[in-house]
Amino acid sequence: MSQDLATNTGTTGDGSGTTGASASTTGTALRPLGLFTVLLGAALPMIDFFVVNVAFPSIERDLGASPAALEMVVASYAVAYAALLVLGGRLGDTFGRRRMFLWGVVAFGVTSLACGLAPGAWWLIGARMAQGAASAMMFPQVLATIHATTEGRARTRAIGLFGSVGGISIVTGQVLGGVLVAADVGGSGWRAIFLINVPVVLLALLLGLRTVPDSRSESPARGDLAGTVLLASALAALLLPLTEGRAAGWPLWSVVLLVAAPFLGYGFFAVERRVERAGGDPLLPPSLLREPGVRRGLLAGAPIFLGFSSWMFEIALTLQQGLHYGPLAAGLTLVPMGVAQFAASVLAPRLTDRLGAGRVLALSAVAQTAGLATVMATLWQGWTGLAPLALAPGLLLCGVGSGLQLPTYFRVILSAVPAARAGAGSGLAATAQQSGLALGVATLGSLFLALIPHLGMREALTIVLLVQVVGLATLVVQGMRLPRALGH
Repeated sequence: MSQDLATNTGTTGDGSGTTGASASTTGTALRPLGLFTVLLGAALPMIDFFVVNVAFPSIERDLGASPAALEMVVASYAVAYAALLVLGGRLGDTFGRRRMFLWGVVAFGVTSLACGLAPGAWWLIGARMAQGAASAMMFPQVLATIHATTEGRARTRAIGLFGSVGGISIVTGQVLGGVLVAADVGGSGWRAIFLINVPVVLLALLLGLRTVPDSRSESPARGDLAGTVLLASALAALLLPLTEGRAAGWPLWSVVLLVAAPFLGYGFFAVERRVERAGGDPLLPPSLLREPGVRRGLLAGAPIFLGFSSWMFEIALTLQQGLHYGPLAAGLTLVPMGVAQFAASVLAPRLTDRLGAGRVLALSAVAQTAGLATVMATLWQGWTGLAPLALAPGLLLCGVGSGLQLPTYFRVILSAVPAARAGAGSGLAATAQQSGLALGVATLGSLFLALIPHLGMREALTIVLLVQVVGLATLVVQGMRLPRALGH
C-alpha cells in the first residue's frame, strides 16, 4: 500500500474530506472484533448477490416465476446496489459511517425477511430491489471505516482481508444456497437463503453497537442530486435491458433504454465535470480518471468482474440443469474453489509485495485460464454421470486465480489515489466492481442462455468460456505492463 494511503489524512467515504487525526491518537482505532463486524457487513451483500443462483429451480416451481422474472430477481438487486453505492458513501461521510452502517444492517435484515416471505414473484423482485438499496447503504461504510480508523500495516492487512471477503463471499453464497435449499429447514425451501440473514444481521447489529468506531468527514461533500439521478439512470438503462431484454423478446422499452444508456452516461460525466470545475463536490470526480494508476486498475477490473460473475452464474446452471446435480451437490461441488480462493487471497498481499501487483494479476489470469480449460476438458470427457470430485482440480485452479484478483484490484486502485481523495477512489472502485459483476451476468450470462437451445449446454458453456479466456489474456498483457511500484 502506498505511503499516501498510510497517512491519517484520507477521507473514507465517497467524498474528499479528511479525518483530521490518526485513529491511534483519537482512541477510535478499529479493533479485531470491530474489523470482523464490518467485514461481515461486506460479506452479506456479496453472498446475497449470488445466493439465488442455485435456488432458481425451487423459486420457479414455488412462485410460478417465468424466466424473465427470475432474471429480474438478479437484475433488480444488482441495479439498485450498483447505482446507490456512491450515494451510500456520501451519506456516511455526512451523518457518520457507523450510524449508516448500522442503519444499513437493519434495512438489510428487514428486506431479507421480506424476500423470505414473498408470496409471489413480483413481491420478491421488489424486495430484492430494496435489499440492494440496503446493501448500498451498508457496504460503502466498510472500506470507509477501515480507512478512517486504521493506518500503516494494520490498514494494509485490513484492506487485504476486505478484498478476500469479496471473492470468497461469492462462492460461499452459492455453496450456502445449495445447502439451505436442500436442507429445507422447517419446509422453508428456497426461502431459507433469505431468512438466514435475520439472525446474522442481529449479531452484526449487536457487535456493531459495541465494536465499530464512528467516523465522518470533517468537511462532508454537499449533495449531488443531478449526478446521483444520472448515474442511477445510466446504470439502470444499461443493465435492465441486457438482463431482461432477451427473456422478454427484446420489447421496445429495452431497445429504447439501451439507446439512451450512452447518452445518460455522457450526461453524468458532463455534469460531474462541470460541478468539479466550479469547485463543487461531484459524486465521482472525473479528474480521478487522470490518475494513470486508476485508469489501469479499472481496465484490469473489467475482465475480472465480467468474467467471474458470469462464470459463477453459468456453473450453477450447468451443475443443476446440465449435470442434474441437486442443490446440495451443486453447492458442495464448489467447495474446492472456495477453499483455494481463501488461501490465495490470504497470500495475495505477500505476493504483491514480492512480485508487484501487475505480475500477480497476470499470474492470476494464467491460473484461472488453466482452471477453466481443465473444467471444460473434464466436461467434454464425461458429461453423463460425472462425479463432483472430477471437477475439483479445475475448480481449485479457478479459485487460486480469482483469489489473487480482488485484493490486488483494490490495492492497485487505492494506491494510485491521493490520500485526500481516497474516499472518492473507494467509491469509484466499488461502483466499478458491482457494475462489472452485474454486467457480466447480463451479457455473458445472457449469451449462455441464448446459445443453449441452439447448441446445447456444454457447447454453449465452451463458447462463453472462450470469450472469458480472451478477457483473461488481456489481463495478462495489462498486468505485465503495470509499473512494478503500483500497488505498493
